Amino acid sequence: MRIPDNSGARQAVPQTSAPTTLRTLLTDKLGWLGLRSAQILLALALVAVIVFILVQVKLVVIPVLIAIILASALSPVVGWLRRRGLSPIVATWVTLLTAIIVFGGIVTLIVVAVENQWSELATSASDGIDQLFTYLTEGPLAIDATQLEDFRDQGVEFLTSSQFGSGALAGAAAAGEFFTGLVLVIVILFFFLKDGDVIWKFFLSPFRGERLQRGRRIGTTSVRVLGGYVRGTAIVAFVDAAAIGIGLAILGVPLALPLAVIVFLASFIPLIGATVAGILAALVALVANGLVVALIVVGIVVLVNQLEGNFLQPVVMAQSLKLHPLVILVALTAGTVLAGIIGAVLAVPIAAVGWAIVKTWNEPGLSKQPALA
Repeated sequence: MRIPDNSGARQAVPQTSAPTTLRTLLTDKLGWLGLRSAQILLALALVAVIVFILVQVKLVVIPVLIAIILASALSPVVGWLRRRGLSPIVATWVTLLTAIIVFGGIVTLIVVAVENQWSELATSASDGIDQLFTYLTEGPLAIDATQLEDFRDQGVEFLTSSQFGSGALAGAAAAGEFFTGLVLVIVILFFFLKDGDVIWKFFLSPFRGERLQRGRRIGTTSVRVLGGYVRGTAIVAFVDAAAIGIGLAILGVPLALPLAVIVFLASFIPLIGATVAGILAALVALVANGLVVALIVVGIVVLVNQLEGNFLQPVVMAQSLKLHPLVILVALTAGTVLAGIIGAVLAVPIAAVGWAIVKTWNEPGLSKQPALA
């Protein structure tokens, strides 16, 4: 009997799984997701630490940011004066002193207008408060007069308490920080206007090749976006302030000039600034001129905001601020939480510059050296 030879037959070899190693754990789908999550968390932690440090030294950081924005807006003036034959330092001094004189003139106009009309507004405010008290106690709400008197007494007690005194001391400290920051802004602005291109060139000196070109693109883009944003916002704010101020003057609302200036300054906070300033104007009109005039002021504010949002702003700001309103709202909220009203003003231009830098990060071509002067 012949025994068949099965040596050439295919033998079944049991399959064994590869041993689990650290490399396989990190390279499978779950490991890849874990690595990316850890990287994102690390990046967020780094950003949080940087933001925390910047907030701690905001007395220096905020003046630097304001000076950069103002230098970007004023750089065409300095450049124009240089092309007319003035030396860099003379052109810088002329531009800086002119800006200070204009700003000082605006502040002087506000103080004079408030001083001349303050007694009238105070009398109107007192009458308006009495009318409001009568409406609340005798009108449809029928609030108990005792409750209102208790509320008033609590307010008087707070104003005479030590807590209010500590708040006043805190306000004095804030005023000191304000003037310190103002001096820093002026000094830093002077050097940015005079030597902005030299300063940026110094920061780029360690880089070569594509990194150097990218740094130049970032500098050029930042100056262009910041300058365009400030100049465009100033145009929109001036139109808003002029329209609302003329309307207030025609209606005989007191403090029309200071309120117009407040509208101008508040317009640098997108979406909500001009609206809040318009509400303030309506409240002044309500106290001084009555309900009908206040409603007319509200109508003027709404009309001006609609014309600005639908016609003026898309034309003026089209090339300098291309952000979705939701992004602007988030930036405003974050800026307000971190640095108050100044943060709200600075948040949107910083966000606009950040987005412009992202878009131009890998853009080919050689950019000119950025010039803040």
